[in-house]
Amino acid sequence: MSPATVGIIGIGVMVLLFFSRMPIGFVMLLVGFLGFSYLRSVEKAIGMLGMAVYGSLSVYDLAVIPLFLLMGQFAFYGGLSRGFYLTMYKWLGRLPGGLAIATIGGCAGFAAVCGSSVATAVTMGSVALPEMQKYKYDSKLAVGSIAAGGTLGILIPPSIALAVYGIITSTPIGPLLLSGFLPGLLLAVMFMLLIYIMARRNPTMGPPGPPASLREKITSLKGGWGILSLFILVIGGIYLGVFTPTEGAAFGAFAALLISLVKMSLSWQDFVDSVLSTGKTSAMIFAILIGASVFGYFIAVTRIPSLLADIIAGLGVHRLVILSLILFMYAILGCLMEAFSMIILTMPIIFPIIQKLGFDPIWFGVLMVIMMEMGMITPPMGLNVFVMQGVARDVPLYTIFRGTAPFVVAMVVCIIILIIFPSIALFLPGIMTR
Repeated sequence: MSPATVGIIGIGVMVLLFFSRMPIGFVMLLVGFLGFSYLRSVEKAIGMLGMAVYGSLSVYDLAVIPLFLLMGQFAFYGGLSRGFYLTMYKWLGRLPGGLAIATIGGCAGFAAVCGSSVATAVTMGSVALPEMQKYKYDSKLAVGSIAAGGTLGILIPPSIALAVYGIITSTPIGPLLLSGFLPGLLLAVMFMLLIYIMARRNPTMGPPGPPASLREKITSLKGGWGILSLFILVIGGIYLGVFTPTEGAAFGAFAALLISLVKMSLSWQDFVDSVLSTGKTSAMIFAILIGASVFGYFIAVTRIPSLLADIIAGLGVHRLVILSLILFMYAILGCLMEAFSMIILTMPIIFPIIQKLGFDPIWFGVLMVIMMEMGMITPPMGLNVFVMQGVARDVPLYTIFRGTAPFVVAMVVCIIILIIFPSIALFLPGIMTR
Protein backbone atom coordinates (compact mmCIF):
# COMPACT_ATOMS: atom_id res chain seq x y z
CA MET A 1 0.00 0.00 0.00
CA SER A 2 1.10 3.57 -0.65
CA PRO A 3 1.86 5.81 2.34
CA ALA A 4 -1.19 7.95 1.55
CA THR A 5 -3.46 4.88 1.59
CA VAL A 6 -2.02 3.81 4.94
CA GLY A 7 -2.65 7.33 6.23
CA ILE A 8 -6.30 7.30 5.13
CA ILE A 9 -6.81 3.89 6.76
CA GLY A 10 -5.15 5.18 9.93
CA ILE A 11 -7.45 8.20 10.05
CA GLY A 12 -10.49 5.94 9.60
CA VAL A 13 -9.36 3.60 12.38
CA MET A 14 -8.72 6.57 14.65
CA VAL A 15 -12.22 7.96 14.09
CA LEU A 16 -13.75 4.56 14.89
CA LEU A 17 -11.69 4.27 18.07
CA PHE A 18 -12.63 7.80 19.03
CA PHE A 19 -16.33 6.99 18.85
CA SER A 20 -15.66 3.96 21.05
CA ARG A 21 -15.00 6.48 23.84
CA MET A 22 -11.29 5.70 24.14
CA PRO A 23 -9.25 8.69 25.40
CA ILE A 24 -8.35 10.82 22.39
CA GLY A 25 -4.70 11.20 23.39
CA PHE A 26 -4.23 7.44 23.66
CA VAL A 27 -6.03 6.86 20.35
CA MET A 28 -3.77 9.27 18.47
CA LEU A 29 -0.66 7.81 20.06
CA LEU A 30 -1.70 4.22 19.25
CA VAL A 31 -2.67 4.87 15.63
CA GLY A 32 0.36 7.08 15.06
CA PHE A 33 2.79 4.52 16.51
CA LEU A 34 1.32 1.56 14.62
CA GLY A 35 1.11 3.48 11.35
CA PHE A 36 4.68 4.75 11.66
CA SER A 37 5.85 1.22 12.48
CA TYR A 38 4.20 -0.12 9.33
CA LEU A 39 5.66 2.55 7.05
CA ARG A 40 9.15 2.64 8.59
CA SER A 41 9.94 0.02 11.23
CA VAL A 42 9.19 -0.78 14.84
CA GLU A 43 12.69 0.31 15.87
CA LYS A 44 12.28 3.70 14.20
CA ALA A 45 8.79 4.03 15.66
CA ILE A 46 10.15 3.50 19.18
CA GLY A 47 12.76 6.16 18.56
CA MET A 48 10.10 8.47 17.19
CA LEU A 49 7.96 7.84 20.27
CA GLY A 50 10.77 8.96 22.56
CA MET A 51 11.33 12.07 20.45
CA ALA A 52 7.61 12.89 20.45
CA VAL A 53 7.24 12.57 24.22
CA TYR A 54 10.37 14.58 24.94
CA GLY A 55 9.58 17.15 22.27
CA SER A 56 6.02 17.62 23.54
CA LEU A 57 6.95 18.07 27.20
CA SER A 58 10.27 19.92 26.94
CA VAL A 59 8.82 22.99 25.25
CA TYR A 60 9.33 25.95 27.57
CA ASP A 61 6.16 27.70 26.38
CA LEU A 62 4.12 24.68 27.46
CA ALA A 63 4.37 25.93 31.04
CA VAL A 64 1.77 28.61 30.25
CA ILE A 65 -0.96 25.96 30.29
CA PRO A 66 -0.78 24.84 33.95
CA LEU A 67 0.13 28.35 35.10
CA PHE A 68 -2.84 30.04 33.42
CA LEU A 69 -5.09 27.22 34.64
CA LEU A 70 -3.79 27.76 38.17
CA MET A 71 -4.45 31.50 37.89
CA GLY A 72 -8.04 30.75 36.85
CA GLN A 73 -8.51 28.30 39.71
CA PHE A 74 -7.27 30.81 42.30
CA ALA A 75 -9.57 33.45 40.79
CA PHE A 76 -12.50 31.00 40.89
CA TYR A 77 -12.02 29.83 44.47
CA GLY A 78 -11.08 33.35 45.57
CA GLY A 79 -14.50 34.67 44.48
CA LEU A 80 -13.12 37.25 42.03
CA SER A 81 -15.73 36.33 39.43
CA ARG A 82 -18.68 37.10 41.72
CA GLY A 83 -17.37 40.58 42.47
CA PHE A 84 -16.99 41.41 38.78
CA TYR A 85 -20.47 40.10 37.98
CA LEU A 86 -22.01 42.27 40.70
CA THR A 87 -20.28 45.29 39.16
CA MET A 88 -21.78 44.48 35.75
CA TYR A 89 -25.10 43.78 37.47
CA LYS A 90 -25.26 47.28 39.00
CA TRP A 91 -24.29 49.08 35.79
CA LEU A 92 -26.22 47.06 33.18
CA GLY A 93 -28.99 45.30 35.08
CA ARG A 94 -31.60 48.02 34.49
CA LEU A 95 -31.54 47.52 30.69
CA PRO A 96 -34.00 45.20 28.91
CA GLY A 97 -32.37 41.80 29.33
CA GLY A 98 -29.93 43.56 31.63
CA LEU A 99 -29.17 40.60 33.88
CA ALA A 100 -28.27 38.45 30.87
CA ILE A 101 -26.21 41.34 29.44
CA ALA A 102 -24.42 41.63 32.79
CA THR A 103 -23.82 37.88 32.65
CA ILE A 104 -22.03 38.25 29.31
CA GLY A 105 -19.95 41.07 30.82
CA GLY A 106 -19.17 38.89 33.82
CA CYS A 107 -18.18 36.00 31.57
CA ALA A 108 -15.88 38.28 29.57
CA GLY A 109 -14.30 39.57 32.76
CA PHE A 110 -13.74 36.12 34.26
CA ALA A 111 -12.45 34.88 30.89
CA ALA A 112 -9.72 37.51 31.19
CA VAL A 113 -8.19 35.62 34.12
CA CYS A 114 -9.37 32.07 33.49
CA GLY A 115 -8.72 30.74 29.97
CA SER A 116 -11.26 27.92 30.35
CA SER A 117 -14.74 27.83 28.80
CA VAL A 118 -16.14 25.23 31.19
CA ALA A 119 -14.84 27.01 34.30
CA THR A 120 -16.33 30.30 33.08
CA ALA A 121 -19.73 28.69 32.40
CA VAL A 122 -19.83 26.90 35.76
CA THR A 123 -18.75 29.97 37.70
CA MET A 124 -21.15 32.42 36.07
CA GLY A 125 -23.94 29.85 36.07
CA SER A 126 -23.79 29.51 39.85
CA VAL A 127 -23.70 33.29 40.28
CA ALA A 128 -26.01 34.65 37.56
CA LEU A 129 -28.67 31.96 37.06
CA PRO A 130 -30.37 32.40 40.48
CA GLU A 131 -30.68 36.15 39.82
CA MET A 132 -32.26 35.65 36.39
CA GLN A 133 -34.64 33.04 37.77
CA LYS A 134 -35.56 35.45 40.55
CA TYR A 135 -36.68 38.06 38.02
CA LYS A 136 -38.58 35.50 35.89
CA TYR A 137 -36.23 35.46 32.90
CA ASP A 138 -37.12 33.15 30.04
CA SER A 139 -35.27 29.87 30.62
CA LYS A 140 -33.87 29.79 27.07
CA LEU A 141 -32.36 33.25 27.40
CA ALA A 142 -31.02 32.64 30.91
CA VAL A 143 -29.21 29.37 30.28
CA GLY A 144 -28.33 30.23 26.66
CA SER A 145 -26.57 33.46 27.64
CA ILE A 146 -24.51 31.68 30.30
CA ALA A 147 -23.53 28.76 28.06
CA ALA A 148 -22.61 31.09 25.17
CA GLY A 149 -20.91 33.64 27.42
CA GLY A 150 -18.83 30.85 28.92
CA THR A 151 -17.26 30.16 25.54
CA LEU A 152 -15.52 33.54 25.76
CA GLY A 153 -13.19 31.83 28.23
CA ILE A 154 -11.16 30.25 25.42
CA LEU A 155 -10.95 33.38 23.23
CA ILE A 156 -10.28 36.37 25.47
CA PRO A 157 -6.66 36.20 26.71
CA PRO A 158 -5.22 34.38 28.50
CA SER A 159 -6.62 31.64 26.25
CA ILE A 160 -5.56 28.03 26.82
CA ALA A 161 -6.95 27.14 23.37
CA LEU A 162 -4.77 29.73 21.61
CA ALA A 163 -1.75 28.56 23.62
CA VAL A 164 -2.31 24.94 22.57
CA TYR A 165 -2.83 26.02 18.95
CA GLY A 166 0.42 27.96 19.10
CA ILE A 167 2.36 24.97 20.45
CA ILE A 168 0.95 22.60 17.82
CA THR A 169 1.57 24.96 14.89
CA SER A 170 4.79 26.58 16.22
CA THR A 171 3.10 30.00 16.15
CA PRO A 172 4.42 32.60 18.69
CA ILE A 173 2.22 32.43 21.77
CA GLY A 174 2.56 36.07 22.87
CA PRO A 175 1.05 37.56 19.67
CA LEU A 176 -1.51 34.74 19.61
CA LEU A 177 -2.80 35.59 23.07
CA LEU A 178 -3.14 39.26 22.15
CA SER A 179 -4.93 38.39 18.91
CA GLY A 180 -7.93 37.07 20.83
CA PHE A 181 -8.63 40.28 22.75
CA LEU A 182 -10.38 42.46 20.15
CA PRO A 183 -12.32 39.55 18.55
CA GLY A 184 -13.34 38.42 22.04
CA LEU A 185 -14.50 41.94 22.88
CA LEU A 186 -16.34 42.13 19.56
CA LEU A 187 -18.11 38.82 20.19
CA ALA A 188 -19.06 39.84 23.74
CA VAL A 189 -20.58 43.10 22.46
CA MET A 190 -22.45 41.20 19.75
CA PHE A 191 -23.86 38.85 22.41
CA MET A 192 -24.98 41.86 24.47
CA LEU A 193 -26.64 43.55 21.51
CA LEU A 194 -28.39 40.29 20.61
CA ILE A 195 -29.80 39.97 24.12
CA TYR A 196 -30.89 43.62 24.15
CA ILE A 197 -32.73 43.26 20.82
CA MET A 198 -34.42 40.01 21.93
CA ALA A 199 -35.54 41.57 25.23
CA ARG A 200 -36.80 44.75 23.53
CA ARG A 201 -38.87 42.72 21.06
CA ASN A 202 -40.26 40.50 23.81
CA PRO A 203 -39.98 42.17 27.25
CA THR A 204 -41.16 39.02 29.04
CA MET A 205 -37.97 37.22 27.99
CA GLY A 206 -35.69 39.49 30.03
CA PRO A 207 -37.38 41.98 32.36
CA PRO A 208 -35.14 44.82 33.56
CA GLY A 209 -33.50 44.32 36.92
CA PRO A 210 -33.81 46.72 39.86
CA PRO A 211 -32.39 50.23 39.31
CA ALA A 212 -29.16 51.19 41.05
CA SER A 213 -28.19 54.66 42.22
CA LEU A 214 -25.02 56.33 40.99
CA ARG A 215 -23.50 55.81 44.42
CA GLU A 216 -24.25 52.09 44.28
CA LYS A 217 -22.73 51.87 40.81
CA ILE A 218 -19.54 53.61 41.88
CA THR A 219 -19.31 51.55 45.06
CA SER A 220 -19.72 48.35 43.05
CA LEU A 221 -16.54 49.11 41.09
CA LYS A 222 -14.43 47.88 43.98
CA GLY A 223 -15.81 44.39 43.35
CA GLY A 224 -14.18 44.22 39.94
CA TRP A 225 -10.73 45.51 40.85
CA GLY A 226 -9.25 42.04 41.31
CA ILE A 227 -10.03 40.76 37.82
CA LEU A 228 -9.18 44.06 36.14
CA SER A 229 -5.85 44.25 37.98
CA LEU A 230 -4.91 40.72 36.97
CA PHE A 231 -5.81 41.28 33.33
CA ILE A 232 -3.94 44.59 33.08
CA LEU A 233 -0.86 43.25 34.85
CA VAL A 234 -0.60 39.98 32.92
CA ILE A 235 -1.75 40.90 29.41
CA GLY A 236 -0.35 44.44 29.68
CA GLY A 237 2.99 43.04 30.79
CA ILE A 238 3.12 40.62 27.87
CA TYR A 239 2.07 43.35 25.43
CA LEU A 240 4.72 45.79 26.69
CA GLY A 241 7.41 43.11 26.69
CA VAL A 242 7.95 43.28 30.45
CA PHE A 243 7.81 39.50 30.57
CA THR A 244 7.25 36.52 28.28
CA PRO A 245 3.89 34.68 28.17
CA THR A 246 5.29 32.00 30.50
CA GLU A 247 6.60 34.57 32.98
CA GLY A 248 3.30 36.44 32.71
CA ALA A 249 1.36 33.26 33.49
CA ALA A 250 3.54 32.60 36.55
CA PHE A 251 3.12 36.20 37.71
CA GLY A 252 -0.64 35.98 37.14
CA ALA A 253 -0.97 32.80 39.20
CA PHE A 254 0.98 34.37 42.06
CA ALA A 255 -0.99 37.62 41.84
CA ALA A 256 -4.33 35.75 41.83
CA LEU A 257 -3.24 33.85 44.94
CA LEU A 258 -2.12 37.07 46.61
CA ILE A 259 -5.37 38.92 45.82
CA SER A 260 -7.44 35.98 47.10
CA LEU A 261 -5.42 35.92 50.34
CA VAL A 262 -5.81 39.68 50.79
CA LYS A 263 -9.58 39.30 50.34
CA MET A 264 -9.42 36.38 52.81
CA SER A 265 -11.60 34.36 50.44
CA LEU A 266 -9.28 31.39 49.85
CA SER A 267 -9.19 28.62 52.43
CA TRP A 268 -6.51 25.95 52.69
CA GLN A 269 -8.89 23.39 51.18
CA ASP A 270 -9.60 25.79 48.30
CA PHE A 271 -5.86 26.06 47.70
CA VAL A 272 -5.46 22.28 47.64
CA ASP A 273 -8.47 21.89 45.31
CA SER A 274 -7.05 24.55 42.97
CA VAL A 275 -3.71 22.76 42.67
CA LEU A 276 -5.29 19.32 42.22
CA SER A 277 -7.76 20.55 39.59
CA THR A 278 -4.93 22.28 37.71
CA GLY A 279 -2.85 19.11 37.81
CA LYS A 280 -5.65 16.90 36.49
CA THR A 281 -6.56 19.26 33.63
CA SER A 282 -2.91 19.82 32.69
CA ALA A 283 -2.23 16.08 32.62
CA MET A 284 -5.18 15.57 30.26
CA ILE A 285 -3.99 18.33 27.92
CA PHE A 286 -0.39 17.06 27.94
CA ALA A 287 -1.56 13.52 27.12
CA ILE A 288 -3.48 14.87 24.13
CA LEU A 289 -0.46 16.89 22.99
CA ILE A 290 1.80 13.83 23.17
CA GLY A 291 -0.70 11.78 21.18
CA ALA A 292 -1.05 14.60 18.64
CA SER A 293 2.73 14.75 18.25
CA VAL A 294 3.00 11.02 17.55
CA PHE A 295 0.09 11.18 15.13
CA GLY A 296 1.68 14.21 13.47
CA TYR A 297 4.88 12.24 12.77
CA PHE A 298 2.79 9.49 11.19
CA ILE A 299 0.79 11.91 9.05
CA ALA A 300 3.99 13.64 7.92
CA VAL A 301 5.40 10.31 6.72
CA THR A 302 2.23 9.60 4.70
CA ARG A 303 2.65 12.96 2.92
CA ILE A 304 -1.13 13.48 3.08
CA PRO A 305 -0.88 17.16 4.18
CA SER A 306 1.46 18.12 1.33
CA LEU A 307 -0.59 16.12 -1.21
CA LEU A 308 -3.82 17.78 -0.08
CA ALA A 309 -2.19 21.19 -0.12
CA ASP A 310 -0.99 20.67 -3.69
CA ILE A 311 -4.40 19.40 -4.81
CA ILE A 312 -6.28 22.28 -3.21
CA ALA A 313 -3.81 24.86 -4.49
CA GLY A 314 -4.32 23.46 -7.99
CA LEU A 315 -8.11 23.65 -7.95
CA GLY A 316 -8.09 27.13 -9.36
CA VAL A 317 -10.80 28.45 -7.00
CA HIS A 318 -10.47 31.50 -4.76
CA ARG A 319 -8.76 30.76 -1.46
CA LEU A 320 -11.74 32.17 0.48
CA VAL A 321 -13.88 29.42 -1.04
CA ILE A 322 -11.46 26.82 0.33
CA LEU A 323 -11.39 28.59 3.70
CA SER A 324 -15.20 28.54 3.78
CA LEU A 325 -15.19 24.78 3.10
CA ILE A 326 -12.65 24.24 5.89
CA LEU A 327 -14.74 26.27 8.34
CA PHE A 328 -17.89 24.41 7.29
CA MET A 329 -16.07 21.14 7.95
CA TYR A 330 -15.17 22.36 11.44
CA ALA A 331 -18.80 23.37 12.05
CA ILE A 332 -19.85 19.78 11.27
CA LEU A 333 -17.01 18.26 13.32
CA GLY A 334 -17.92 20.53 16.23
CA CYS A 335 -21.31 18.83 16.36
CA LEU A 336 -19.66 15.41 16.65
CA MET A 337 -16.40 15.86 18.57
CA GLU A 338 -15.06 17.56 21.67
CA ALA A 339 -13.69 20.95 20.64
CA PHE A 340 -10.06 20.59 21.79
CA SER A 341 -9.76 17.15 20.26
CA MET A 342 -11.22 18.42 16.98
CA ILE A 343 -8.52 21.07 16.57
CA ILE A 344 -5.61 18.94 17.78
CA LEU A 345 -6.68 16.04 15.59
CA THR A 346 -7.01 18.02 12.36
CA MET A 347 -4.23 20.63 12.61
CA PRO A 348 -1.48 18.34 11.24
CA ILE A 349 -3.52 18.06 8.04
CA ILE A 350 -5.23 21.45 7.80
CA PHE A 351 -2.43 23.81 8.87
CA PRO A 352 -0.12 23.05 5.90
CA ILE A 353 -3.06 23.85 3.60
CA ILE A 354 -3.60 27.18 5.36
CA GLN A 355 0.10 27.98 4.95
CA LYS A 356 -0.01 26.99 1.27
CA LEU A 357 -2.96 29.36 0.72
CA GLY A 358 -1.07 32.21 2.36
CA PHE A 359 -3.38 32.89 5.30
CA ASP A 360 -1.93 34.43 8.45
CA PRO A 361 -1.54 31.67 11.10
CA ILE A 362 -2.40 34.04 13.97
CA TRP A 363 -5.61 35.19 12.29
CA PHE A 364 -6.52 31.59 11.42
CA GLY A 365 -5.95 30.60 15.06
CA VAL A 366 -8.60 33.10 16.15
CA LEU A 367 -11.05 31.65 13.61
CA MET A 368 -10.32 28.15 14.90
CA VAL A 369 -11.01 29.15 18.50
CA ILE A 370 -14.36 30.68 17.51
CA MET A 371 -15.18 27.41 15.73
CA MET A 372 -14.29 25.63 18.97
CA GLU A 373 -16.63 27.99 20.82
CA MET A 374 -19.39 27.13 18.37
CA GLY A 375 -18.83 23.43 18.93
CA MET A 376 -19.23 23.91 22.67
CA ILE A 377 -22.86 25.03 22.32
CA THR A 378 -24.09 22.99 19.32
CA PRO A 379 -25.77 19.56 19.60
CA PRO A 380 -25.08 16.80 20.27
CA MET A 381 -21.57 17.31 21.76
CA GLY A 382 -21.96 20.84 23.17
CA LEU A 383 -19.87 20.59 26.33
CA ASN A 384 -21.02 23.91 27.80
CA VAL A 385 -24.64 22.86 27.33
CA PHE A 386 -24.09 19.72 29.40
CA VAL A 387 -22.28 21.82 31.99
CA MET A 388 -25.27 24.16 32.16
CA GLN A 389 -27.63 21.24 32.61
CA GLY A 390 -25.58 20.30 35.66
CA VAL A 391 -26.07 23.82 37.03
CA ALA A 392 -29.73 24.22 35.98
CA ARG A 393 -31.02 20.73 36.67
CA ASP A 394 -34.66 21.70 36.17
CA VAL A 395 -34.06 22.96 32.58
CA PRO A 396 -34.35 20.30 29.83
CA LEU A 397 -31.35 19.79 27.56
CA TYR A 398 -33.25 20.74 24.40
CA THR A 399 -34.26 24.06 26.00
CA ILE A 400 -30.61 24.91 26.59
CA PHE A 401 -29.71 24.06 22.99
CA ARG A 402 -32.60 26.25 21.78
CA GLY A 403 -31.30 29.04 23.98
CA THR A 404 -27.81 28.89 22.47
CA ALA A 405 -29.02 28.90 18.83
CA PRO A 406 -29.14 32.74 18.44
CA PHE A 407 -25.62 32.97 19.84
CA VAL A 408 -24.37 30.47 17.24
CA VAL A 409 -25.70 32.84 14.56
CA ALA A 410 -23.80 35.70 16.24
CA MET A 411 -20.60 33.63 16.11
CA VAL A 412 -21.08 33.03 12.38
CA VAL A 413 -21.53 36.77 11.83
CA CYS A 414 -18.40 37.43 13.91
CA ILE A 415 -16.38 35.03 11.74
CA ILE A 416 -17.62 36.78 8.58
CA ILE A 417 -16.57 40.15 10.05
CA LEU A 418 -13.10 38.79 10.88
CA ILE A 419 -12.71 37.40 7.36
CA ILE A 420 -13.64 40.78 5.86
CA PHE A 421 -11.58 42.73 8.41
CA PRO A 422 -8.65 40.50 9.51
CA SER A 423 -6.95 43.52 11.08
CA ILE A 424 -9.33 43.18 14.05
CA ALA A 425 -7.38 40.09 15.11
CA LEU A 426 -3.97 41.22 13.82
CA PHE A 427 -3.88 44.82 15.10
CA LEU A 428 -2.50 44.17 18.60
CA PRO A 429 -0.05 41.41 17.54
CA GLY A 430 1.18 43.72 14.78
CA ILE A 431 1.97 46.49 17.26
CA MET A 432 3.63 44.02 19.65
CA THR A 433 5.98 42.58 17.02
CA ARG A 434 7.13 45.94 15.63
